[in-house]
Amino acid sequence: MQPKARHAYVPGLAALLLVAVAGCSGGGGGHDSTSDAKPGGPTSTGVAQPGKYRTLREACGSVPASTLKDLLPGAASLPEDQQAKAYRGTAAVTYDTDRRVGCSWKADSPDASHQLVIDLERVVSYDPAVSDADRAQQVYAKKQAGASVPLTAAPTTPSGSPSPSASGTNASAAPDTGTGTGTGTGTGTGTGTGTGTGTGTGKDGAAAKNGSASPTPTGTTGTTGTSDGLKPRVLDGLGDAAFLDDVLTRSGSTAQRRTVSVVFRTSNVIVTVRYTEQPARSVTVPDSQELQDKARGLARTLVDQLNE
Repeated sequence: MQPKARHAYVPGLAALLLVAVAGCSGGGGGHDSTSDAKPGGPTSTGVAQPGKYRTLREACGSVPASTLKDLLPGAASLPEDQQAKAYRGTAAVTYDTDRRVGCSWKADSPDASHQLVIDLERVVSYDPAVSDADRAQQVYAKKQAGASVPLTAAPTTPSGSPSPSASGTNASAAPDTGTGTGTGTGTGTGTGTGTGTGTGTGKDGAAAKNGSASPTPTGTTGTTGTSDGLKPRVLDGLGDAAFLDDVLTRSGSTAQRRTVSVVFRTSNVIVTVRYTEQPARSVTVPDSQELQDKARGLARTLVDQLNE
């Protein structure tokens, strides 16, 4: 009886083991299909994308030789060895050339001194929720605010516009307190003459001479000494965002120096081009239009290099 009982028990145990193995296999497959997706892991949609640029170009070799000759006219008259040194430039001191590079050039001539500086910064965000490009935009915005560049062009009013009482067309001006003749629309002949429809000229007429107001010049305003169309402003069509700053200062007691800066951002890289001219003669004012054109031209070249 013992052998038969043993044979009857073994097949039942084998069947039970088969069912258990099959159950474990099915449960294990379902668990593996979901265990790889970890909240906050590299595949999570909440992690910001890295920047477009992972390295930077060598700064001193980024400016073409033809551009340097145009921006540094004084270098052409230097001896050959000094000329080569001037065009070679001086690299900025940096501890990580993949994060920041720069270069400067300078050349003097009997007429003026010129200096060119470029700076390239690759911005990296250490916040997983903020992309490198967004962080670069924050850095760029601070630079723009520091330069007092308006976000949009503000409407301007000519500083030489005559007052309503002197324009001769506004009948609602305040009454004159002085004395004089010349009522109506004609030209008065008394003290302080002028044109207009008021009842007299008086103090208003004192601001006008020979019947007409003399507006003040509007060619130069503010601290930059530039015309309205050349003031610090936002630039279009240069990288993802760009602005231009133009500052006229005095070096020492008399010499005037103009510095034009063009700053632009493309993805997570911010580039600054700074071009300065200081004439040898104290009465000479550097031309704003010329310096701005040259600085913007170099900025466009650097944008093209970044897009290569």
